Amino acid sequence: MAELQQLRVQEAVDSTVKSLERENLRKLQGLLFWCSAGCCEDNQASMQQVHQCIKCCHTPLAQAQALVTNELGKFQDHLARCTTHCNDKGEDLIDAGSKALRGSGSWTVACPGVGMTTCT
Repeated sequence: MAELQQLRVQEAVDSTVKSLERENLRKLQGLLFWCSAGCCEDNQASMQQVHQCIKCCHTPLAQAQALVTNELGKFQDHLARCTTHCNDKGEDLIDAGSKALRGSGSWTVACPGVGMTTCT
């Protein structure tokens, strides 16, 4: 059961990342290359100016990639905390000798941002 939920979360994350890449990051990459090409067309610019121009072209993509990486990290931390909470809840139920746990072999925990999670 836990493996199935983990697979569903992983598929949802993969789908979201692919969608972000296809619909947003790829467009930024295209703009980066057009911008960089424009920097190289200025025959009057010094080598340093061209490099600075190209560096500026890379900034929006680098910022977007950093944002995606940061948000994915936050999501992973959130899932880790939720898993720890779920494990702690299960241990508490076992320690208390819960009949519900013995009877069903699972329990449900609310995980903010993820929804209800069934722990087994």
